[in-house]
Amino acid sequence: MSRPKGSADLLEDRRRRALALLDAGQSLGEVGRQIGCNPSSVMRWRNARWRGGARAFAVRRAPGRPWKLNPTQRERLVGLLVDGPMALGFHANQWTTARIADVIEREFGVRYHPAHAGRLMHSLGWSPEKPLRSAPEQNEEQIKRRKQGDSPQKKTSRGWFPISSLPMNRGSF
Repeated sequence: MSRPKGSADLLEDRRRRALALLDAGQSLGEVGRQIGCNPSSVMRWRNARWRGGARAFAVRRAPGRPWKLNPTQRERLVGLLVDGPMALGFHANQWTTARIADVIEREFGVRYHPAHAGRLMHSLGWSPEKPLRSAPEQNEEQIKRRKQGDSPQKKTSRGWFPISSLPMNRGSF
């Protein structure tokens, strides 16, 4: 059985109930069935109580690698990012995880893989945005004319075709 989901308080309460049933004289197997866990878990909780008292079976945070940036540095990073990428010397006004990783390395001397920079940004409450797609070589004048309806082409259900009444295949007339 896998560890049940729930807050630390719920899990601790579950352990306390199991130990109370064990103290009431029930076997490890009976307690495990009633609580919904393996008897070996009940035995582990019992042994932990013998070794360290009630605090020994408190739920602990899952271990993991600590953040490379401390809370003060993360707060400073947010301040830098709020100013925008152009304020830090980038040519486009869009944050990418690669750019964020570059800023972290320049400002704090800490290397982040772009994927991990994305995780850091999620932990800081930021979310990714899809960029507006526009080609740098597009002609703004043509876009304005198309929006106003002065386009030399018209859209049909089969795609774009010239407005001319002549058929496309010269051999058909």
